Amino acid sequence: MKIVHASKFYPPVPGGIETVVKDLCDHTAGDWNVRVVAANTEATTVTERQGSVTVTRAACVGRAHSVPLCPSLPLHLWRANADCVILHEPNPIAGTTLFMRLPAPRLIVWHHSDLLRPRWAPATYGRVQRALYRRADCVVVSSPVLASESPLVRHARRVAVVPFGIRVDRFRQLDDRQRRLADSIRRQYPSPRVLFVGRLVYYKGLDILIDALASTPGTLMLAGEGPLDNDLRERAAARGVLDRVHFLGRIADGDLPAYYHAADLFALPSTARTETFGVVQVEAMAAGLPVISTDLPTGVPWVNQDGVSGIVVAPGDASALAAALTRLASDVELRAALGRNAARRAESMFGLDTMIERFRAIVEEAVRTPAWARGARPVKAGAQ
Repeated sequence: MKIVHASKFYPPVPGGIETVVKDLCDHTAGDWNVRVVAANTEATTVTERQGSVTVTRAACVGRAHSVPLCPSLPLHLWRANADCVILHEPNPIAGTTLFMRLPAPRLIVWHHSDLLRPRWAPATYGRVQRALYRRADCVVVSSPVLASESPLVRHARRVAVVPFGIRVDRFRQLDDRQRRLADSIRRQYPSPRVLFVGRLVYYKGLDILIDALASTPGTLMLAGEGPLDNDLRERAAARGVLDRVHFLGRIADGDLPAYYHAADLFALPSTARTETFGVVQVEAMAAGLPVISTDLPTGVPWVNQDGVSGIVVAPGDASALAAALTRLASDVELRAALGRNAARRAESMFGLDTMIERFRAIVEEAVRTPAWARGARPVKAGAQ
């Protein structure tokens, strides 16, 4: 089968969606002819092979808000000649292209998140999305919460829940070099060590985390880059905690497991529905870390369950976040119990093989379903 993924970007461009798309491509390219059409970060178009996957990066001539403007991307998609297109949303340029003409008899939409910004987007591009979701053979989401809460997903004829998966063993066990690095991190940063991994952007709630740290003990390790770097440093200085907040920058993939193992707990204090899942929660859980996250109307509190794998607090509530940090920092036995539960949940629910198997079955069914039966299939949403 010829399968084309329409993604906003593709690795080595960093990002959660980009990582998921690469895993889906790499682990199905042995059976299918897999191609990716995505935006480039430069004003040149490049087609290359990454392993068994053909990747076309369309030249980007600028951006409108966070949307890359790629005039040649529609041509690359329309020439795809595929059996099935996988559209990873939100993705306005690719979505509009496929709304105008679909170069395949089958369309699957993987809905990663609702499009919230800019404010006018739901009323404009949202009309295109609704049409695509009604047209799609299946809309895939990462959690049952997103299936039930997203105003876009409710337009789908068929919905399938496929939780994001990771290579759990990569975070569960360290090699000798990683163990030495973890020991070095523990010596460098005083306990209790709170770890955050992700982009330094508005919806991650890092301003709230810094405010909470002002009334709690410990060290905050921020692993990631983003436009709020300077603002967060200024906030930490204003709260008197700059000496306890360490901006680590982007951590190499091979080093990241060591940081999880060196930490005492993990925090994902996101404040907006843009955070639909939080793969970094699963990475932390796989390493045996208890997680503090927020009660968003998304899959975030479904991944990290309150009282099971960690603590869930109200988004944007610095006092509640501080109380959770203090509770876990002072209770070693509770941290250990939640960490054990977290590791079991990560292994049983969020393995990479499970994600690939479910995705493969959805694509196979969509491509092989007779045309006369396409409109008769019921809406279906389910997850373990």
